[in-house]
Amino acid sequence: MPHYLRPWVPGGTFFLTVVTLDRRRIFNSPVGRGILGKAVNQVKGEFPFSLDAWVLLPDHLHAIWTLPEGDTNYGKRVGLIKAHFSKAARKWLHEESLMNPSRRDRRETTIWQRRFWEHTIRDEEDLAKHFDYIHYNPVKHGLVQMARDWPYSSFHHLVKQGIYSIDWGEGVSFDLKDNFGE
Repeated sequence: MPHYLRPWVPGGTFFLTVVTLDRRRIFNSPVGRGILGKAVNQVKGEFPFSLDAWVLLPDHLHAIWTLPEGDTNYGKRVGLIKAHFSKAARKWLHEESLMNPSRRDRRETTIWQRRFWEHTIRDEEDLAKHFDYIHYNPVKHGLVQMARDWPYSSFHHLVKQGIYSIDWGEGVSFDLKDNFGE
């Protein structure tokens, strides 16, 4: 089995992408969104982190987290969020037909892709680029025309804080060579 090397930066800020298995559109449902929100809040209560920016799309999510000083374990938090969600949604979302021996051996469900994408934020410019990417993502995927039209992101909160203007995103484009984990 491959061993993936991930950076461990105490108190670091990380861009994360988590994707559903086979890109199933489980977050189109208010039930799915509600279960995910509860799972995130439960994990934040157990293992605090700052959720700096996020977007939830039908089949994946992007987030930027900052861990407490001295803490390096974002992977544990991702795993716990996925586990809490899977436990709460198993009866509703688990598809036995998608099971395979590896998933059975690992006692997994058929809700999430096994791995997740992580990028350690290096500086303010990198942070700004990833903030923009997160908030433009629904436009990129053709779900809305403007970032302001997507309700499942931190965009409106950041508009209220003066970080973005409500009409931000007109004429924005991203180099598709950038690897943002999707």
